[in-house]
Amino acid sequence: MEAAINNRYDFIYLFDVQDGNPNGDPDAGNLPRVDPETGEGLVSDVCLKRKVRNFVQIVKGYEKPYDIFIKEKAILNNSITEAHKQEGVKDIKEKGDKTEAARQWMCRNFYDIRTFGAVLSTGENAGQVRGPIQFTFARSINPIVTAEHSITRMAVATDDEAKKQSGDNRTMGRKFTVPYGLYKANGFISAHLAAQTGFNEEDLNLFWDSLKNMFDHDHSAARGMMNARKLIVFKHSTALGNASAHTLFSLVKVQLKDDQRPPRSFDDYIVTIDKDKLPEGIEVLDMI
Repeated sequence: MEAAINNRYDFIYLFDVQDGNPNGDPDAGNLPRVDPETGEGLVSDVCLKRKVRNFVQIVKGYEKPYDIFIKEKAILNNSITEAHKQEGVKDIKEKGDKTEAARQWMCRNFYDIRTFGAVLSTGENAGQVRGPIQFTFARSINPIVTAEHSITRMAVATDDEAKKQSGDNRTMGRKFTVPYGLYKANGFISAHLAAQTGFNEEDLNLFWDSLKNMFDHDHSAARGMMNARKLIVFKHSTALGNASAHTLFSLVKVQLKDDQRPPRSFDDYIVTIDKDKLPEGIEVLDMI
């Protein structure tokens, strides 16, 4: 595989939802996640990483070195056991060396481990991996309103349910949506951790493609209309970095054009980058 990336990156990712639930909260009856004090909507980092994994599966299948470790119905310990059976791993006697060899094999063959990291000590020990890419929770720019809808199903699931109905077999349900919300997630890419996992330029380009396109392959009745709107990347000229992430993030402003009415589309916002205050050694890449 090619050499790992040697530049640090920080990025801002803007995406929106219209008439959908971007990330249901299982602790709240699958209502859209929300900050109870501010009313701002939330989407977890785990949710975003899942969509990246799904996109990589579509593009690359399950072929190594782009296999996905955390995938639907996966038995994780089976993959870890497979690593311990590989040439260059199985014959190592010293426990620590064998664990490290298994960890390296997992990094080489699983894209999401190389990218996000993983705990690989749940069965045969392959250690732990800190991934070079991390997200914050995405937070909506403005408070969201959760709309609750009653829905009707013209069928029942069992004979017992049918006996309880009046004869038309109608059953009622609930659906929750956000009329509109623009969300912002901050992201960080560490060249130091990329060197430990082997995360390279090809992996990085695949990650950018995922952020640009993953919502187009994730449509469902529950999620409504979701779109990637902005991907603003700050590329540092060094591996250590040339400025703090919060300094760079503060250069990007997302504001309503008219704060007297609720937003209902991305066109209701204006996004600006104050490039005059850009620190030395930083390049801005406006990818979307």
